[in-house]
Amino acid sequence: MAVTKQEVKQRIEKLKKVINHHRYLYHVLNKSEISDAALDSLKHELYKLEQKFPEFITSDSPTQRVAGKPLEGFEKVKHKVPMLSIEDVFSAEELKDWEDYLKRLIPSTAFDYFAELKIDGFAITLIYKNGLFTTGATRGNGLVGEDVTQNLKTIESIPLKLEVHGKLPNTEIEENLKKLIKRGKIEIRGEVFMGKKDFGKLNEELKKRGEKIYANPRNLAAGSIRQLDPKLAASRPLRFLAYDIVTDFGQTQHSQEHQILPVLGFITDLGKECKNLNEVVDYRKEIAKKRETLPFQIDGVVVNVDNNSLFKKLGVVGKSPRGIRAFKFSPKQATTKVLDIKLQIGRTGAITPVAHLEPVEVGGVTITRATLHNEDEIKRSGVKIGDTVIVERAGDVIPAVAKVLKELRTGKEKEFHFPEKCPVCGRNLVKPSGEAVWRCKNRNCGAIKREFLYHFASKKAFDIEGLGPKIIDQLIDENLIFSTPDLFELKEGDLIPLKRFAEKSAKNLIESIEIAKKISLARFIYGLGIRHVGEEIAIAISNYFGSLDKLKEANLQDLEKIPDIGEVVAKSIYFWFRDKKNLKLIKDLLKAGVKIIFPQKIKTQLKRKTFVFTGALKTMARDEAENEVRAFGGAVSSSVSKETDYVVVGESPGSKTEKAKKLGVKIISEKEFLKMIK
Repeated sequence: MAVTKQEVKQRIEKLKKVINHHRYLYHVLNKSEISDAALDSLKHELYKLEQKFPEFITSDSPTQRVAGKPLEGFEKVKHKVPMLSIEDVFSAEELKDWEDYLKRLIPSTAFDYFAELKIDGFAITLIYKNGLFTTGATRGNGLVGEDVTQNLKTIESIPLKLEVHGKLPNTEIEENLKKLIKRGKIEIRGEVFMGKKDFGKLNEELKKRGEKIYANPRNLAAGSIRQLDPKLAASRPLRFLAYDIVTDFGQTQHSQEHQILPVLGFITDLGKECKNLNEVVDYRKEIAKKRETLPFQIDGVVVNVDNNSLFKKLGVVGKSPRGIRAFKFSPKQATTKVLDIKLQIGRTGAITPVAHLEPVEVGGVTITRATLHNEDEIKRSGVKIGDTVIVERAGDVIPAVAKVLKELRTGKEKEFHFPEKCPVCGRNLVKPSGEAVWRCKNRNCGAIKREFLYHFASKKAFDIEGLGPKIIDQLIDENLIFSTPDLFELKEGDLIPLKRFAEKSAKNLIESIEIAKKISLARFIYGLGIRHVGEEIAIAISNYFGSLDKLKEANLQDLEKIPDIGEVVAKSIYFWFRDKKNLKLIKDLLKAGVKIIFPQKIKTQLKRKTFVFTGALKTMARDEAENEVRAFGGAVSSSVSKETDYVVVGESPGSKTEKAKKLGVKIISEKEFLKMIK
C-alpha cells in the first residue's frame, strides 16, 4: 500500500518524539520503559525513512545526535574529537548495501575490514598527559560529556600511569608512543562494563538489602559511573575494555590500534582482520555461537574500514562515521505494525487472537504473526489494527505482542471486536467459568479437526516424517482423510494423483506412516491431544501406569497420585477416558494397526532423578538426551538448583557447571551419561 510524503513526514515526527522520550529516560535518568532492542528497532526505522526521504532530516532528529544532556553535579568536558554513534545493521544484505554505498563514495576501492566484539557497556574516554591519567569523561551528547575521573580511577583495569609492556611490530609507532608517554597527550576510548557473574552476585546483594536491582549489566555500569560518591563505584566490580585510540602514533590501520592497546596496559578485544564481507559474516556467526559462554554481554560485532586514511576520507554523516557499522545480533524484541487481527482455533477448541504483522526479524527469524493471547489481553493492552507494537520472541516461545506504542497512532487505527460465534463452524463460542479463553465446543468443527491432525502427526506425538500441515491440508481438501485413523488406511495409489506427489514421494510417506504405527505409550498418550496433557505429563502417566488398560480404568484418586498432576489435570484425563467417542478413537487406531510399544523397566539410577544439560553433546541432540532421561523415569530442568541430581557437561559448557560445583551437584561427562542409559 503506497504512502504519501505527508504520511511519511508524520511518521518521522512521531518516531522522533517517541525515541527522544526513551533516550532521555535511558541516558539522562538511567532507566528504561522499553528494551534496548525495541529502541534500536525504532531508531533503525527512523534512519531508513530519513535515508529514503532526506528532505525530512532535521537537526533535532535522534539520528543527528548521540545522547541526552549531562547530569547535574559533574563538571562538563568538551570532546576535542566528538564521540560519535554507530549506525546499526542487522543482516548480511544491509551490510552489503553499506559497502555498495562506500564504493559509490570512493569508486575503484577495495575495502579491508576489522571486526571486533560490540561490548554492551558504557562508553567513556580517557585522557593521559605525560603518561598520567588526568581526565575521564562520559560521551554525554557527543560534544560535551561529564567528568567522572574519580569514579574511573577506582577501576583497576584502567592504568593510572601508562607504560610500554613489550614490543610492537612497527618500531616507528613504538618510538612515537614512548615519546608521547614521556611528554604529550594520549586519548583512549572504550567501554566500562560488568561481567555476567559479578552482575548476578551484585544484584543478589542489592535484593537482600532491599535496594533497587538492575535490569542488565549495562545499566548497572552506567549507574555506578554516574554516582557522585566514588566509594560506590569502588565497591562495584567494574572493568574497562579499550577499542579506540584518538591519538596518532603513525598507525595506518585500525587493527594496529588493537595491537597497541595491550602494549599500553589495556584490556582489548583482538578482533579479526577481514579481507571481505564474507569473512565478516563468518566471524559474526562464530561469535554468535560463543556468545552465551563469554563472561560479558555483547550485542553484535563492530565492523570498521580498517584503513585509517580511507576511514577519514569517508567522513561523517549526521553523527555517525560512514566507515563503521554495528553488525548486531538479531534482537529478541523489535517494533512493527499490526496489519490485521485474526482468530486461530486450536485442537482443544481454544480461540486465540493472532496479530498479522509487517514482517520483522526477531531472534534470527522473520516474524509475520504474534499471539495476543485472549480477549482480556486485547482489552488490557488496548491493541488496535494499524498500531505500532513491540513484538518479542525468547528461545522457541511463540512470538507475542509485548507493548503497544500508542504515541505513534495516527487516528486511522481500528478496534478489534471479539466475535460471539466460531468463524469456521458458526457455533456460539463459550467461556468456561474461571477461564480467560473462549472456546468452540463443536467437536466436528473443521478447524479443530485440522489442528488435531497437525498435533497427531507432529514429532513429539506419532512423528510421521513428511506429513506436515500442508500435506495434511491437501489430504483433507481431497477428502482422503477425515480423522486420525484414516491416516493409517492410506495407500500409495491415493497419493500419486495429488500435486507435489510422485511415485517415490508417495511411497516414502506410506513407509513413514507404517513406521509410525509402532509407538511408545507416552507418545501415544501425548498424540491423543488430551487437554492439559503435554509431553512431560504424558511421560509421567506412562511411567506410572505402564499400560493403556490401567490408564483407562484409573479413577481420580489414582491420577492425582502421579507426580506433578493436580486436580485440574487429573479431571481432564479422567473425563476424557469416560467419553465414548474418545474410546472409539483409541479402538479405531488400534484396529488400523497402531501398536503400543511399552518401555523397558525403568532404570533405578534415573528414576525420580533430575538432570541438567550444558554444552553441546557429540552423540545426540539435546532433546534426544532429555527424552532418554524422561523415558527412564527421570526429570529434566533448564537450571541448576539444590534439587538437581546430575549436570551433564558437553562441549563449551556454560555457567551451569560453576553453579553445580558451588552447590555440590554431581557433574558427569557425556560418556558417563551414555553408560547410564545403555
